[in-house]
Amino acid sequence: MKAMIFEAFGERPEIREVPDPAPAPDGVVIEVKATGLCRSDWHGWMGHDSDIRLPHVPGHEFSGTIAAVGRDVRRFRIGERVTVPFIAACGHCGECRAGHQQVCEAQFQPGFTHWGSFADYVAIDHADSNLVPLPETMAFATAASLGCRFATSFRAVVDQGRVRGGEWVAVHGSGGVGLSAIMIAAAEGARVVAVDVAADKLALARAMGAEATVDSREVPDVVEAVRAITGGGAHLSIDALGHPETCFNSIANLRRRGRHVQVGLMLADHATPAIPMARVIAHELEIYGSHGMQAWRYDAMLAMIEAGKLHPERLIGRTIGLAEAVPALTGMGKSSQTGIAIIDPRL
Repeated sequence: MKAMIFEAFGERPEIREVPDPAPAPDGVVIEVKATGLCRSDWHGWMGHDSDIRLPHVPGHEFSGTIAAVGRDVRRFRIGERVTVPFIAACGHCGECRAGHQQVCEAQFQPGFTHWGSFADYVAIDHADSNLVPLPETMAFATAASLGCRFATSFRAVVDQGRVRGGEWVAVHGSGGVGLSAIMIAAAEGARVVAVDVAADKLALARAMGAEATVDSREVPDVVEAVRAITGGGAHLSIDALGHPETCFNSIANLRRRGRHVQVGLMLADHATPAIPMARVIAHELEIYGSHGMQAWRYDAMLAMIEAGKLHPERLIGRTIGLAEAVPALTGMGKSSQTGIAIIDPRL
């Protein structure tokens, strides 16, 4: 099969022919129809993820059709349209049995712990626990856009953040994760404030449902700007970027008994940000992490999409082939593009 592969961190990947994968007894092989290009892929290529073993094929948010099935798979058949959460679960540990597959004790991640989806095919183990059937009406590109950013944002806003209609929600960062969170919070009836440094992203945030925006370059104090707009602070605030400054601001702009959800990855030099702990204690603030979403929980998100309450396809920017994806990946550390880039390996 054709795949994007790199043999050293930070060195330019190549498009090569590599052996086709075979399914494990409890696994499947999926023919990739669409796969998203995410900043997490860039972190992996840079070597910020210790789980990656070289040589490596990246890619972790994808959709496609089942091309081969292991002998022990019971729920799925060749030809079915599926997607997979970017955190795949073992299906039998204590967390999995409790329904918390997103923090599985023996989790694996295509594109990180295993070869990923920047290829014609990708193998997924424990298929009965990890595959999500797709509606026939959903485009593969839309399904691929759900796998990391949108599903993570759905869990962050709905499950971890426990958003309620009429609440103020501050979203720091208007990239793929932030725009997803804005759309989902607005669909749940919340009033959203979007914070970013780019005017084009803030305009897109308004188009996705933000009631107000804050350009952090234009105000002397982001926290005070959010508190002024919301009349005392956000009920729920989300750091969708993953930077010490946005993490701090997201916590500090909460009203009393507010809830902060950290979605943006905090890696390398950003792994230990400063937290206004005195305010956390005095105001009884809640701090949560959110990292993916269980396969069984996709039903609620897909139902909202099918009902027309959510439109993740509006977040898609451009579609590119594997060859064009190489410079797109390597340039992510310097670029600030709007919209999700989708890779079609068939191009």
